[in-house]
Amino acid sequence: NSLMELIGQSSHVFIMGHKNADLDSVGAALGVACLCRKRGKKFNIVLDLQNNAAPKLVEEILRVPEYQDVFLSGQDALLMCDNRSILIVVDTNRPDQVEFQPLLEAISKVCVIDHHRRAADYINPVVVNLHETYASSASELVTELLGYAVENKDVLPIEAKALMAGLCLDTKFFNVRTGERTFEAAAALRRMGADTTEVKLLLQNDFQDTMSKYQIIRSARLYRDEIAIAALNTPTNRILAAQAADELLNISGITASFVLYPDEDQVIISARSIGSANVQMILEPLGGGGNAATAGAQIRGAEVKEVLERLVESIDRFYEE
Repeated sequence: NSLMELIGQSSHVFIMGHKNADLDSVGAALGVACLCRKRGKKFNIVLDLQNNAAPKLVEEILRVPEYQDVFLSGQDALLMCDNRSILIVVDTNRPDQVEFQPLLEAISKVCVIDHHRRAADYINPVVVNLHETYASSASELVTELLGYAVENKDVLPIEAKALMAGLCLDTKFFNVRTGERTFEAAAALRRMGADTTEVKLLLQNDFQDTMSKYQIIRSARLYRDEIAIAALNTPTNRILAAQAADELLNISGITASFVLYPDEDQVIISARSIGSANVQMILEPLGGGGNAATAGAQIRGAEVKEVLERLVESIDRFYEE
């Protein structure tokens, strides 16, 4: 009710996820866009169309008539906002992780819809805060909002599909971090027309990418008998690194995985866990974030070897505590 009231009072709604937006971030943004359309409010989604982790989905969205001219760069959004604009941030609660931080600083009324563990540098101040760490994904939270605010017929097929994609991505097709409400959200999206088979197609890799992913897996080494660490000396695709980290958890006996790789002037870490290791707590000392099962970090001005040493120290510290 608070969120819908705020949307109703605004002159323009800007919706923004995290940098390098994934399926959950884009899906949650489309769900919020549906709420804005229901209230008859002007809205735009701030997204870098060149650098995101959901290119296939974004391509599909751009073909939908209702989503013509909806995506904006952060710079364009900054020029359009006024003192009655609101910003709804989805799938992150950290100011340094949003798609375009100057927009966050320019708009006074900010809402946060997120499922990650609360970071020390939380977005503040917040007018409406829907922050539920129990939830599998931001898409799950937004799907619940839609259930209260709109009818099934108000939700476009592409919006239902995007939300289901976000749900499937963050739960690894309902294998991790699922609760009773996760399945209720999935059932609701199914009634709205979402199809998990179509979502599966969104997550497919081409042949070359698949081979590259297995090269990453081959380079992994075991640590503490149950942690797989792949430290690459050459850059790779961010999506492939995340998928490799997921895939490593399918190996018997491995409960946590870390993939490190260089990316221009920084080293990126993608981490996953299905055991007692809380990968967010392990990566927080390195400036990372996420949740207990899925986390990541970007370390600037460092070499892979140095970051690997810091990671191993942080893992040891976590187990000793």
